[in-house]
Amino acid sequence: MTGWSTADIPRQRGRTAVITGATGGLGYETALALARAGANVVLTGRNGAKGQDALARIRAQLPDAAVTYETLDLASLASVADFAARFAASHDALDLLINNAAVMALPKRQVTSDGFEMQFGTNYLGHYALTAHLLPQLRRGQNTRVVNLSSLAHRTGAISFADLQSQRAYVPWRAYCQSKLAMLMFALELQRRSARNGWGIMSNAAHPGYARTELIPNGPGTDSLSWRLGRYLQPFMSHSAAAGALPTLFAATSPAAEPGGYYGPDWFYELKGPPVPARIMPQARDTVVAEQLWDVSAMLTGVSFDQVATAA
Repeated sequence: MTGWSTADIPRQRGRTAVITGATGGLGYETALALARAGANVVLTGRNGAKGQDALARIRAQLPDAAVTYETLDLASLASVADFAARFAASHDALDLLINNAAVMALPKRQVTSDGFEMQFGTNYLGHYALTAHLLPQLRRGQNTRVVNLSSLAHRTGAISFADLQSQRAYVPWRAYCQSKLAMLMFALELQRRSARNGWGIMSNAAHPGYARTELIPNGPGTDSLSWRLGRYLQPFMSHSAAAGALPTLFAATSPAAEPGGYYGPDWFYELKGPPVPARIMPQARDTVVAEQLWDVSAMLTGVSFDQVATAA
């Protein structure tokens, strides 16, 4: 795995990939690399103008790329269900789902259209519902993989069932850490359930380290301490969005990636560098909490994997 790069991505021709949050940053770089490898890539995002711009940029580099854009707002369960229905109407199978989109450390508590705290709702619950809705297509895919984007922030995360929506106390970073821990736990639990139920899905996770994207200015903002420290440390501690996408691409395509694996950069504190197996904190491996989170998520979103699997 040493020095793994986009040159090591196996040919993806004939494979269909859906990437959330693909109009910029990590999602865009992931989409570009998969399109270059020959995949049929569906970019999703909530801003149509940015979506069309992303398509134009990819086609400028890859005129023959099989890329499309679909609107998907993970902060709306109705939008998630609508996208899944449109996708099912036009695609019998899905080979690769990359749950990438996220918001980070919003200074003030906001809620989704369904009343969920914005980070927990967008980063986690929206992806849980999307994956469940797409289960029939994923089960019909070839060598199907689902990759969840977690973060170094999962290391200090905890699932607070007593206050999942941060209604009692909203602390921006605590809410973000919880959402990213939830994403890693979701990836591991999905793999366990896929193996147990014969769904044929390989589920794993990745994190980008410290990648230079718009996540901070679109979240805590450029006046925040994290932004000011980040600007100072960037030349030494960070890497580009393209480099930050490598762990995701490894998890999504490499024959060496493992079911239930977690991948991140190889440098100090997993901040930058080529992908290697990443550290999973003990709380992410708590199967009792993972099962409770799974059940609570089904209740909150109104989407049950078991019911979808049975109906399929």
